[in-house]
Amino acid sequence: MKNILVTGGTGYIGSHGVVALIESGYTPIIVDNLSNSSKEVLENIQKITGIKPDFYEIDLRDYENLESVFQKYDFEAVLHFAWAKAVGESSEKPFYYYENNILGSLNLFELMEQYDCKKIIFSSSATVYDSIKSPPFVETDMTGNTTNPYGTTKFLIENILKDLVNHKSFQVVNLRYFNPVGAHKSWLIGENPNGIPNNLLPFIMKVVVGELPAVQVFWDDYETKDGTGERDYIHVLDLIDGHLKALNFIEKSQENTWFFEVFNLGTGSATSVKEMIQFTSEIIGREVLYSIKPRRTGDLPSSFCDPLKAEKVLGWKAQISIKEAIEDSYNFMKKR
Repeated sequence: MKNILVTGGTGYIGSHGVVALIESGYTPIIVDNLSNSSKEVLENIQKITGIKPDFYEIDLRDYENLESVFQKYDFEAVLHFAWAKAVGESSEKPFYYYENNILGSLNLFELMEQYDCKKIIFSSSATVYDSIKSPPFVETDMTGNTTNPYGTTKFLIENILKDLVNHKSFQVVNLRYFNPVGAHKSWLIGENPNGIPNNLLPFIMKVVVGELPAVQVFWDDYETKDGTGERDYIHVLDLIDGHLKALNFIEKSQENTWFFEVFNLGTGSATSVKEMIQFTSEIIGREVLYSIKPRRTGDLPSSFCDPLKAEKVLGWKAQISIKEAIEDSYNFMKKR
């Protein structure tokens, strides 16, 4: 079985990736600093798959300890999920985001080159698209002119990876996520961040289970269908299926070729904040309280993608509805 290094593998998206890799016959090895997750996730991965993956509590900024993992394993490829990822928080803590996201990634890439593991699936973001452009976003749209430090770090790493393709023969599949939601169908793993959530659906769920009083809606006068922000919400299982198809794409590529391939992973449609709250209210059978707050720095009115390239090239398409994603999140929160 092929060894796959999974950075951030105990996090929300990474843990789903680890489960999918095990179920597909790979051997994932996890590196995570547990800054926004816990070791309990490893037990739940084992409950789902019957296998407890090798785990190393390492911050990617710790070059020496990260290198010890490369010395121990022969990696086929890397899935890079380790990232500080909150738009609002990044505007408040830009220096932390620059150091954590960029320095950690540089250490990872340098060790990949040194130990001849040059295949990587990078978790990029819709936030790299030029904020002047209106959605739907396509892969050929301009990037840059980002509205927040989080998006800037993704944009910079994309460009670093392009350099590594050209000068170090890397093979890169660059996946631009839109907004992952939902939970595993076992309801054993899902999104439950430490502290107050920065993402909408986990915030809604903490209100639903009584941990927070009301959903914070960051303004309602955008030029959208109901005045609240609109996003392209994609079920995390659909998102991870895109990673498996990207890994298959890399594995089928010739060893002496190098490339930087970009794919949007989204549904192609947008759901508003108020719609998310209304759908949740319908699912749980009672009203979810919310309050209107001032606009949050770095937010766009609307963001959704054209996912056609991923369908044509990877054979991937989102299958799971937003209401099913909300139900899965609700069941996960009840099962904790």
